[in-house]
Amino acid sequence: MKATHLYWVLLAAIGTIHLEFLLINLSWDVPVYLVSLPVIVMVYYLYKRTRFDINIIGLRWNLILLALQLLLVSLYFAVDQSWATFVPLLIFMGLEAIHINGSRKIFDLTRSVREYEEQQEQINETFRVVRGERHEFLKHVSAVHFMLENGKEKEAKHYLDNLVDGYEETNLSIKGERGVVAGVLHQMYRRAQQNGISIVYDLDLPLSTLPVSDSNMVTLIGNLLSNSIDACEEWQKHHKEQAVMTLQFYKRSGLYLLVCKNNCLPIPTPILDELYHSYGHTTKGEGHEGLGTKMVMDIVEAHQGFLDFVYRDEEFTVKIKIPAIR
Repeated sequence: MKATHLYWVLLAAIGTIHLEFLLINLSWDVPVYLVSLPVIVMVYYLYKRTRFDINIIGLRWNLILLALQLLLVSLYFAVDQSWATFVPLLIFMGLEAIHINGSRKIFDLTRSVREYEEQQEQINETFRVVRGERHEFLKHVSAVHFMLENGKEKEAKHYLDNLVDGYEETNLSIKGERGVVAGVLHQMYRRAQQNGISIVYDLDLPLSTLPVSDSNMVTLIGNLLSNSIDACEEWQKHHKEQAVMTLQFYKRSGLYLLVCKNNCLPIPTPILDELYHSYGHTTKGEGHEGLGTKMVMDIVEAHQGFLDFVYRDEEFTVKIKIPAIR
């Protein structure tokens, strides 16, 4: 059994003991299985609502908290039964509230640090590519100039065509974008191309014009594109054909519209029904927590936006509308 699962089992067991001793003070002879039922339901609810590994605070602190909980239970055997036994129950609930909230904050901080490091990496990579292209630019100009001087117009045109294709990848990602957004777009574009996926950025205006903070923008765009690429990879493996994904962005009637489309294998109905509405739903298999889609929805709702998605004929489309209000 995983340590996380063991924690929730122990929590249910300790909670049942507290409730059992509380009912004894009422002189109610309630079977243990009936006492444990509401505790199990509550613990299961907390388990489903908790989107992080509860053991993120480390083994040491978990053992300390467990020791405190066991110490509380031992009080029932050390003192006479009275309504004072209600106090350990309250302390038990307080300790668990601190445990869960503390773990949540550490999880959020850890994720923020990881995202910051990824953003920094993406920006550095984009800067390196741009600097490399600038370094080579004069050499390309000299080569074209030499061909034209020697009457090799066709060769010069062919050379320029290849050169433009090479610059297109970088240009699509960085034009008019803030550094972190350019970094994400560039990294996702390269990842898609490396996997043989046809990717198209159809942007009427820079994504950076969205009234969304840099950190939320990276989460929003990063998860949308990453999920699309993952789905395209699976689709390509199954069909042995090139998958296609597009990202469109435009403004209409006071609304920013962001549309992401990609080829996708059939999605099980239970997952499709809960997608973007709750944590823990993913088609990627073991090792994926299903956090990305819900985080996208949280960002959209925080900006008074609207998200809709459609799956039809092995194509998945996400449409996001955000008011043009800062």
